[in-house]
Amino acid sequence: MKIAAIQMVSGTDVPANLATARQLLEQAAAQGAELAVLPEYFCLMGRRDTDKLTWAETPGNGPIQAMLQGAARDLGLWVVGGTLPMATELPDRVANTVLAYDPQGECVARYDKIHLFRFDNGTERYDEAAVLKAGELPVTFACTPRDGPTLTVGLSVCYDLRFPELYRLLQADLILVPAAFTHTTGQAHWEVLLRARAIENQAYVLASAQGGQHPNGRRTWGQSIVIDPWGRVLAQLAEGDGVVMADLDPAVLARVRTDLPALQHRVF
Repeated sequence: MKIAAIQMVSGTDVPANLATARQLLEQAAAQGAELAVLPEYFCLMGRRDTDKLTWAETPGNGPIQAMLQGAARDLGLWVVGGTLPMATELPDRVANTVLAYDPQGECVARYDKIHLFRFDNGTERYDEAAVLKAGELPVTFACTPRDGPTLTVGLSVCYDLRFPELYRLLQADLILVPAAFTHTTGQAHWEVLLRARAIENQAYVLASAQGGQHPNGRRTWGQSIVIDPWGRVLAQLAEGDGVVMADLDPAVLARVRTDLPALQHRVF
């Protein structure tokens, strides 16, 4: 099964971002991908954190969901929409939401980011809780390739990567990590954390990132990447818009888990 991590450098113009996302999804499908994952905030990297509130959508309504649904259906592709702002009961908070669509365009899973990023090193400052409401539940969905066994796909977002207990709960074959890691934290920790999650969970990891200098002045790390269950990097892209393609082989997944049955040896 070919899987694709889509990297973007999203800006402040939502329609332009959606057009770029659709173009990259088409490119992934043309290269044979069956599943493609967009990065966190693919639809908007605003000038202010509160810009998310303006574009908040309700389930089944809005241009962002319409693009995701239409792309999945038109391209016959499993599409995972990196994150988009979804309305909550709080007027000043949105959920940072991942939506997964099957090749018929049906929404099969929703995950609201659980862990909200806060960072202040005296130069850079981020506090997602100022505009986001945290999710509460881990989420997986079943993905059936055209040729191969059904896979359990676990959803996570960016800062979730630092909390390994979430991934133990997912018990996934394929872990997805759409992200917008800062350049500072990404340079230090991105790849090592992703490889650790792959190795300790004996799962494929696909991380689709924002990667570059954004119009709002923010710089993201990039390095969209696919890693196999042994921790080997299969493909990656440093910066800029693009598609990272790799093969997910169920036989490799089974062999790693058989040769080194660490998941069966868990005590706690």
